[in-house]
Amino acid sequence: MAERKKRSEADRKIRVLVAKPGLDGHDRGAKVVARALRDAGMEVIYTGLRQTPEMIAEAALQEDVDVVGLSVLSGAHMALTPRVLELLKANGQSHVKVFVGGIVPDEDLGHLKEMGVAGIYGPGASTEDIVREIKLAVTG
Repeated sequence: MAERKKRSEADRKIRVLVAKPGLDGHDRGAKVVARALRDAGMEVIYTGLRQTPEMIAEAALQEDVDVVGLSVLSGAHMALTPRVLELLKANGQSHVKVFVGGIVPDEDLGHLKEMGVAGIYGPGASTEDIVREIKLAVTG
């Protein structure tokens, strides 16, 4: 039986979980970003619609991801994001970078950053910027 070679950290693909928390049923933006991340060479797991923070944190743990991307268009980002961050920390995944996309009012940007969100993107955000910032956040 051939031994599996362990890939070096530099060769390992960035693993991203793209999730749609809450009751929001619009996922076109999440799918566009997921496709851009795949095209950039990342491994992307898309959870689908109407995920709870618990489901997202469990999937992040099971899939051993580097990044969780939350797509929130419902306005519930200030309730859902802190819960996901809390659960990731409880799972020993404080190293996982969390990004938020969707409708986020300017007055909430600072609060999300203070909570530990690595990046926040609104409608029309450049997928090139998202890819670059995720790579930078993960690889340093």
